[in-house]
Amino acid sequence: MLEFARFEARRRAKGTAALVGGVSLLAASFTGLFPSIERADVDMDAYVEAFPPALQEAFGIAALDTIEGFLAVELYQFVWLLLLGLYFAYSAAGLIASDVERDRMDLTLSLPVSRTRVLAEKFLSVCVPILALNAVVPLVVYASVVAIGQSIDPVDLLVVHLLSIPYLLACAAIGLVLSVLADRADLAKRAAIVVVFVLFLVESLAASTENLEWLGYVSPTHYYDPTAILVEGSYDLTGMGVLLVATLALVFASRHRFVRADVGA
Repeated sequence: MLEFARFEARRRAKGTAALVGGVSLLAASFTGLFPSIERADVDMDAYVEAFPPALQEAFGIAALDTIEGFLAVELYQFVWLLLLGLYFAYSAAGLIASDVERDRMDLTLSLPVSRTRVLAEKFLSVCVPILALNAVVPLVVYASVVAIGQSIDPVDLLVVHLLSIPYLLACAAIGLVLSVLADRADLAKRAAIVVVFVLFLVESLAASTENLEWLGYVSPTHYYDPTAILVEGSYDLTGMGVLLVATLALVFASRHRFVRADVGA
């Protein structure tokens, strides 16, 4: 069982290791910068208020004079929310489209397997780097915070990573939909980046515009707020549920399209 998922996971092993190592190094570097920020003779409250409301909403800028607020902005809002969201959407967008474009899907579907199984297991393979990141990076962050003489609530740190899993899966599911819609992998990948980035901007603008708040509900970023978790200790479990349901809906939509698509089998 899960032969396709295991194959895809093994194929991604080096990339996953590089991703985890790179993000871990970035997390440690950001944490190491905080003492110099803390010692700087700058009114951080005035500094934060100087940012436009849309930018404050986009990157959850708050309490930059605390290690929690600093990491929320520098690591989780920028790297986790935006860059990793884009990365997993881009990665998932090639799951089906790459094999179709290179005529490998014909061979795969000539085996006694259903299209549903192929699609589901390929999507499951994306969980490997997501889980690896969220298993390793919080340990690196906590150790780095302790190393610079600061403290951070380990429960909040754990929760910010646990709740990021549904968010990243939702971004990957957006990529999966585009992967079954496009015949060319490059087109699907570029479209995935555009869609996730536009949704990020929509949520940022909607949150700072009173009459457009309803628009934010279509964006995955509306349901995952690292700043609220780390700075306020506020956990949006409802948002986690919405992201999981949205992920399942997108995967089923992808399956509906894939089983009816003409890919030569």
